Amino acid sequence: YRVVRVYPHDPRAFTQGLAYADGLLYEGTGGEGTSSLRRVELRTGRILQRQRLDGRHFGEGITIWNDRIIQLTWRSRTGFVYDRSTFRCLGNFRYDHEGWGITHDGRRLIVSDGSAALRFYDPGKLKETGRLRVRDEYGSPVAGLNELEFVTGLIYANVWPTDTIAMIDPQTGRVKGWLDLGGLLPTAARRGTDVLNGIAHDVAQDRLFVTGKYWPQLFEIRIIEK
Repeated sequence: YRVVRVYPHDPRAFTQGLAYADGLLYEGTGGEGTSSLRRVELRTGRILQRQRLDGRHFGEGITIWNDRIIQLTWRSRTGFVYDRSTFRCLGNFRYDHEGWGITHDGRRLIVSDGSAALRFYDPGKLKETGRLRVRDEYGSPVAGLNELEFVTGLIYANVWPTDTIAMIDPQTGRVKGWLDLGGLLPTAARRGTDVLNGIAHDVAQDRLFVTGKYWPQLFEIRIIEK
């Protein structure tokens, strides 16, 4: 990969989900009593709007579905649906697993739970409709699937607790490629940070953004295939 541009990022944000739409970033953060949903100005990293979660909930991944934002929580097994423009909570839904990452392919929501399985959800009924087992090129399960983003026909998944992104075929579950972002954040800036987590794709301009938990920077990168 190569770095196209570097942007400031709130180093207090325990990034769990990242999305991009209409020139703005949307970010879901975690933490006991500090979880939130945010609208963020890309260029400056400034928080334009924030909706805090009740202290009972540890925020996880987010995705934008039409005029709504869907946010998962970790162990309380509750998801929230917000109006995208106002952040007003429109309702919630329950699931029977841990919530980690979430994205969509234009038809289905795609959800991770920290295992080697991805779950498909009906975006209207918010009910599980199927599962996909993710395996590497040798046929071994790829556990630790975390934050997700659907990028040009593939599911990109942060693999916890690494600085690696798996590029997954949504039909077969096979990993088609690996993106090793070790060393992306300079060593001097990694003090007090956590792992890489957060992928957002600007579909209109085909820009890819990544960051991490408590990272002081967010990166626009371009993938260079070997």
